[in-house]
Amino acid sequence: MKLFFASDLHGCADSTRVMLTAFGQSGADQLILLGDLLNHGPRNPLPAGYAPTETAALLNQYADRIIAVRGNCDSEVDQMLLDFPMMADYNQVLLADGRRLFLTHGHLYNAEKHPKLRAGDVIVSGHTHLPVAEQKEDLYLLNPGSVTIPRGEHPASYGLLESSGLLESGGLREHSTLKVVSFEGEVLRQVALAS
Repeated sequence: MKLFFASDLHGCADSTRVMLTAFGQSGADQLILLGDLLNHGPRNPLPAGYAPTETAALLNQYADRIIAVRGNCDSEVDQMLLDFPMMADYNQVLLADGRRLFLTHGHLYNAEKHPKLRAGDVIVSGHTHLPVAEQKEDLYLLNPGSVTIPRGEHPASYGLLESSGLLESGGLREHSTLKVVSFEGEVLRQVALAS
């Protein structure tokens, strides 16, 4: 199984096209959007290629493959342009191995403030525009960075969860890796999930 994560598109149609091309080339099963999809936000500069209606139309082509959460810049008006739900503050995905992905934008829930999770679960968030793939105590953290307005001198990026079965004595064991990848293909951050 492969999941593709993107955050902080901020209404930029040009960056959204690049992200959707990477999603198509990745072979991922689902596109998980972590908020701040259409609005640039008052604290951010207006990105080149800012076209929220066009961005919505591009995303709507993949509506049947999208799981999304609301960011602090998203509104009910934005939802009116989208053919997939995105107004929930969080969502959850249960993986085949029983591990839970807690999906959120990051402004309400994050690595410091989250519901009770089990050891090995993953908090997936955006908001900071900074790439993260790491283990913190008994949880894993993934932030795919920003598609449009990266910070901290990092390039624009996306996240991946890649899982594959490894044949070992005693049977098949699943191996999963969280990665943050630039659109040029450079792995910026990576962590293997313990079995």
